[in-house]
Amino acid sequence: MNNNLIKVFLNGLIKENPTFVLLLGMCPTLGTTSSALNGMSMGLATMFVLICSNAAISALKNLIPDMVRIPCFIVVIATFVTVVQMAMEAYVPALYASLGLFIPLIVVNCIVLGRAEAFAAKNSVISSAFDGLGIGLGFTLGLTCLGAVRELLGTGKLFGLTLMPDSYGSLVFVLAPGGFIALGYLIAIVNKMKK
Repeated sequence: MNNNLIKVFLNGLIKENPTFVLLLGMCPTLGTTSSALNGMSMGLATMFVLICSNAAISALKNLIPDMVRIPCFIVVIATFVTVVQMAMEAYVPALYASLGLFIPLIVVNCIVLGRAEAFAAKNSVISSAFDGLGIGLGFTLGLTCLGAVRELLGTGKLFGLTLMPDSYGSLVFVLAPGGFIALGYLIAIVNKMKK
């Protein structure tokens, strides 16, 4: 494997992690991470869209006129989001119902559109797919960590498995304010580790 591809892949995991470093995609980050499973599922759905849309946009970049570049990118992204949405609704309806409106909102997620514009439109198909994989994996890791912290502190469970008594949980971590608190502390921990 080319060293450049490894660098592109690791860039999304560490240096340009969308959740903890770039602070992009905060709407699904805070809206879907009430549990580790929801966070991981949203991250994996976004990762699929990132990989496929980056590869497709990179392959089509020379055919798309500059005047309609962004609308064309959105159509490509919306195609893959529709595939994810229909597959989730057919095969995991409970999870689809849990994530709700956040699945179609992947179309306008600034992470996906930003990577299409900043990377896929300027690089090869393979590099763009690796960029989508790295950024998507970084986003999935961020959402899963945040969901795990919120679920553990809020309910005493992790991926639905009871680790602590029911009386341990603090409801605030399952609600929106707990998402902000947990995210703030996780960002502080990441920043401390980077130094």
